[in-house]
Amino acid sequence: MRPEQLDLTSFVRAGDLVMWGQACARPIGLTAVLADQAAQIGPVRCFAGLGIDDPTGRSVLDAPAVVTMSYTGMGHRRAEAAGRLEVLPAHYSAIAAAIDDRRLVVDVALVQATRAAPDGLHRLALAADYMEAALRHARVVIAEVNEQAPLVVDAPVVRPERVAAWVESSYEPLTSPPSESGAVERMISAHIADLVQDGSTLQVGLGKVPEAVVAALVDRRELGIHSGTVGDALARLVETGAVTNAKKGRDHGVSVTGLVMGSRAVFDAVDDNPSFALRPIGYTHDPDVLASLRQLVTINSAIEVDLSGQVNCEVAAGRYVGAVGGALDFLRGASRSRGGLPIIALPSTAGGRSRIVNTLSGPVTIPRGDAPIVVTEHGVADLRGLSLARRRECLLAVADPAHVTALEHSQPVPGNLSTRESP
Repeated sequence: MRPEQLDLTSFVRAGDLVMWGQACARPIGLTAVLADQAAQIGPVRCFAGLGIDDPTGRSVLDAPAVVTMSYTGMGHRRAEAAGRLEVLPAHYSAIAAAIDDRRLVVDVALVQATRAAPDGLHRLALAADYMEAALRHARVVIAEVNEQAPLVVDAPVVRPERVAAWVESSYEPLTSPPSESGAVERMISAHIADLVQDGSTLQVGLGKVPEAVVAALVDRRELGIHSGTVGDALARLVETGAVTNAKKGRDHGVSVTGLVMGSRAVFDAVDDNPSFALRPIGYTHDPDVLASLRQLVTINSAIEVDLSGQVNCEVAAGRYVGAVGGALDFLRGASRSRGGLPIIALPSTAGGRSRIVNTLSGPVTIPRGDAPIVVTEHGVADLRGLSLARRRECLLAVADPAHVTALEHSQPVPGNLSTRESP
């Protein structure tokens, strides 16, 4: 059966929470049908995760009766502008747990499934993350088998007994072209590359800076990958031979991720490739798993860092553009990993404004008790083990020189010391 032949009114009820695979994993045939039938179904909430524009232009999230729910504001500007965006400010690791505990009740799961594997069973396509939990707990599961979706055999199985309806499609999954890095990102990546040793295990977040860092690591050897997301940059690093996954302490020879997101190049890289595994959040973000990895280097970006080491990854100029996400999960994992490096990387300015600030303009995503290694184009500020006064000195050293004087004369927030502490 083709998606357009499906009567969703038989499965979706008014008031339901409908969840589907995020980013490239969205089953666009099913979501297009939901868009066409939304008026008949009535008001629903849709948990969409990270958004990517649909080239068909038939977005269910534009329907007046639909409220978009997501852990991130990325890709949901129209829903936000219309006042129909509900943000779930949760750690990425907590989303699947909330589904398991029925605190986040998924009524209908729309999944993109791969062609059948050699065992005759279909796998989740491109995203295991929290969709594995949705697949287990949703009242209704509808699967769209996409013949062009890459097959990762080591991925959650779409159990036939859990599926209320199957539809068949053949299309290239949604793509997310890699970000183009500039001179600033390359300077930041050079600083980080100097910290990464052979044999390290990499976790790389989204954005220009993390992708630029990966490009600077092609001369490393025996690297491993354990990441929430794998995109074009990490796939290219595997192709260079820099990644073997031989020394990371577990999953020998296998790059582990929860989400594949990028262009056709990364889809081809993971397709039918036994050296890649697609695992749910309960594994990719598990604190004990992360602690067991050898020299775990986590590289994530942020919106701003204050002079005490607190980090805002969520709000810029009053808009929810980022996420709580998995940054803190991975930072804490790297801190427990033997030889690990918890890195936050960001340009020192944005739009002429300093991103090293006296006071955050948004929420505290990463508290100062988890202060990481902060890297800008001006250098490295390793805040681990430092007092508040010394953190301030280190962060001023990596701030943009044009803003340092103003930062030096800014009034410290309560609890942040303005004078140098004695040894």
